[in-house]
Amino acid sequence: MRERDIDPKKIDPDQILWKISGLKNRLIGPKEFTPDRNDPLEIATAAVYPRYQELLKGFNAIDFDDIIMLSVRLLQTTQAILSYWQEHFRYIMVDEYQDTNASQYLLISLLAQKHGNICVVGDDDQSIYGWRGAEVQNILNFATDHPGCVTIKLEQNYRSTGAILEAANSVIKNNPVRTDKALWTSGGTGREIELIVAGSEEEEAALVVEQIMLEQYREKLRWSDLAILYRSNAQSRAFEEKLRLERIPYVVIGGQQFYERKEVKDAIAYLKVIDNPSDEASLLRIINFPRRGIGDTTLIKLNQWSMNRDVPLFEALGRVNEIEELSPSCRKTVLGFHSMMKEVIAGFTSHNMGAQVNALFNRLRIEDELYRTLNDAKQSRKRIENIEQVVNSLAAYEAQNPKATLSAFLERISLMDEDKPAEDGKEHGTNAVTLMSLHSSKGLEFSHVWLVGMEENLLPHKRSIEEDPTVAEERRLCYVGITRARKYLTISRCMTRRKYGAVEGQKPSRFLAEIPEHLLNGAAEGTGDDMAEPADLAADFFARMLAE
Repeated sequence: MRERDIDPKKIDPDQILWKISGLKNRLIGPKEFTPDRNDPLEIATAAVYPRYQELLKGFNAIDFDDIIMLSVRLLQTTQAILSYWQEHFRYIMVDEYQDTNASQYLLISLLAQKHGNICVVGDDDQSIYGWRGAEVQNILNFATDHPGCVTIKLEQNYRSTGAILEAANSVIKNNPVRTDKALWTSGGTGREIELIVAGSEEEEAALVVEQIMLEQYREKLRWSDLAILYRSNAQSRAFEEKLRLERIPYVVIGGQQFYERKEVKDAIAYLKVIDNPSDEASLLRIINFPRRGIGDTTLIKLNQWSMNRDVPLFEALGRVNEIEELSPSCRKTVLGFHSMMKEVIAGFTSHNMGAQVNALFNRLRIEDELYRTLNDAKQSRKRIENIEQVVNSLAAYEAQNPKATLSAFLERISLMDEDKPAEDGKEHGTNAVTLMSLHSSKGLEFSHVWLVGMEENLLPHKRSIEEDPTVAEERRLCYVGITRARKYLTISRCMTRRKYGAVEGQKPSRFLAEIPEHLLNGAAEGTGDDMAEPADLAADFFARMLAE
């Protein structure tokens, strides 16, 4: 963006990357992309995209979306390779087919073209990833694309009660374009769906937490059997506060994950440079961490010299004495860093990798750097422990995989699923209420679910209403949320919410009106007070216990 004089304060670099990713998912390369001249983001993307691809090629690298796009282009342009892989994959099965994008669809179609032996599994009613390129038409058009195919509907549900399934069916049937089906169960109707109408988000959270305490006590449940699901991560705040007040353990899924923390990214960047010195993004990240006195001006000069002579940046560091614009002291520092990394790279082996990385971090005195820059012993210790966990993770990976390599470890990190922390928590015995967004909840299930914020402009979301008045994907998202519950479902909404400090009225979600009244039990209604005091909440809880 700097090369193209695009101000990152006006155009977010992440938005350009997102746009490029979307284009690649639709198999649109830099030359094929024609931007909308009234859209500043598209104009910036058109300027950056070709250079971005050039630099990737220079790093001998591809990004995630290239994996499929380049494979499709290879199959389309080289008949011998296409024939080889069509013969190699004579039978093809695809799971979660409703989440495929355009490039995935074409790759699958090319491979299945010769033999026609293809089986896909999916549910168009659970297609909720349109915002990242998924095209629900891929599954809806499957029978047309593959004439003579057999469709098998798996309508019996083994998870939820009859009342929950009837509610889900009643909502989703309002989507105009979908495969006709209706879930059913032989497990009985079960309890009615509870409806909470609260005066505010604080009161909503208080009533939900009160119910959580009652249900956990009455049903003798583990905290991990209970989940609060919401449309937007910002909704978690009030629930977190109430859970903390009542000392109820909880885990928030979708916050900042381990490998997204700055100190962890810095540590991983060293591993990436050891594995691939051509990874210039990682090289630039570590060149002044810990601080060595290599500032932005020096980096710009190094980068410019590297580009003008078409020399990889790592090689340019070793030839820094040829860069006359740099001072002698600066050249000495850069050369010292290059020599150290060259030595580490040359001596690195696939045995005892954890110990080698630990020795490097000690040599770099990263602990001293964190203590010096943070001036907060407690925070510094937390970040140092995170650095330690990088070493532990690498050592554990090596112990579990005798043929482990640094490349394989880094690949594992980059492909790590966002939802993995939730699964890991359960595997390691974490007993806590789960808070997560509806998007993160797909594929999971809980005994008791609280689906909160059932209001217009929240679910369905305001942005989605503007983009698609039919709100088909938002309705599918609601359907997914309802069907996460096995035995018990509570739906809540607020009459008012605070936005930038001001109180605004809220309308009930249109999806709430699509659930038959006989399924709903409006047992819990708020008083309209801003929030219930912890003492009042506890008193009410014990009063209910005594009454029962």
